[in-house]
Amino acid sequence: MNEPLAERIRPKTLEDYISQQHLVGKNGVLTKLIKQGIIPSLILWGPPGIGKTTLANIIATESKRPFYTLSAISSGVKDVREVIEKAKNSGGLFTAKNPILFIDEIHRFSKSQQDSLLGAVEKGWVTLIGATTENPSFEVIPALLSRCQVYILNSFDKNDLVALLHRAMGKDAILSTKKITLKETDALLQVSSGDARKLLNIFELLVSADDEIEITNELVLEKIQKNTVRYDKTGEQHYDIVSAFIKSIRGSDPNGAVYWLARMIEGGEDVKFIARRLLIAASEDIGNANPTALILANNTFQAVSVIGYPESRIILSQCAVYLANSPKSNASYLAIGNAQNLVQKTGDLSIPLHLRNAPTKLMKDMNYGKEYRYSHDYPNNFIAQEFLPDEISGTKLYEPGNNQRENQFKETLKQRWKNKYNY
Repeated sequence: MNEPLAERIRPKTLEDYISQQHLVGKNGVLTKLIKQGIIPSLILWGPPGIGKTTLANIIATESKRPFYTLSAISSGVKDVREVIEKAKNSGGLFTAKNPILFIDEIHRFSKSQQDSLLGAVEKGWVTLIGATTENPSFEVIPALLSRCQVYILNSFDKNDLVALLHRAMGKDAILSTKKITLKETDALLQVSSGDARKLLNIFELLVSADDEIEITNELVLEKIQKNTVRYDKTGEQHYDIVSAFIKSIRGSDPNGAVYWLARMIEGGEDVKFIARRLLIAASEDIGNANPTALILANNTFQAVSVIGYPESRIILSQCAVYLANSPKSNASYLAIGNAQNLVQKTGDLSIPLHLRNAPTKLMKDMNYGKEYRYSHDYPNNFIAQEFLPDEISGTKLYEPGNNQRENQFKETLKQRWKNKYNY
């Protein structure tokens, strides 16, 4: 039998599906939707080998719908239109009977390819299920994303993966005839990096030669190369390395920053993903201590979007080194967090009349904008007046950071507002 183990034991029902209880458990959102017979177009977002394709198949089977599938790697606009036409002709007129069109790795579709899906999704010819390992906010066009529900599939934990191994030993026609002992699993789980498909492929390789075998860490490390994957840009290491990269910049260490940058570049990381992280760091960790950092990071993003590899590595390195060497301030980041928390606690407080817009005579008669004072009419373009709702007057949300530029901010605020905000 040439079919790999991962295919042989692929779950066929929700009951067989391991993990993702928030989606497919007894009270899971997808379980409820399947029972109701109403499946919206949706995006399944999660790391590789987590069961996105399997879940799409189960949804189609249990909701009794025709199932069509495309891979974004090998399909073009012509293929999309042909499949949509087939699905359109095979489905009913109501949402509950719409055929399902599953697109694996939908983030690899270009804008024009994604645009070609819009009409079919909007008119209800198909129910789209897209699978992606990338953040759909960045990789799926807004028009398509707005027509889909996004469901996040979590990484398998150790218990899930061990349960998967036991299921393989107990239910697979080939493995169930062997005497397999799972003495140790740490190395096996580490080498597979949480990818269930990779785990099962490695496991099958380990047990294929003998009818009786004991799985130990030593055996796994002996038979499987430790460094099979230097950098998995869609797995857990992806997030750990970018975390180390940002923390090196935040910690003002250009050496750490360029090392982790090199790890991402050598692993084939998307240049725009790296540049987006630099943009966020420039605002979150440097902010007004050096406003030029955000300008440089934005220019970096624009440049690498046009140039690509290999030259983009130089631009990314320049920006990373600059950000690491810049003075740091998270004052603006903290300020908006404080403001959002205050809004959540206090709700929709009334806007002071003098701050309201007065485009009509009626609004003017109601004193909208009446006591507002135009700052440019006063010395130094400033006049003290209230800019917060009365209930929170005097609340300080922004605390300048302790750096040269923001220390200047603090002195200016003290002069202008005296003791109102306690600067």
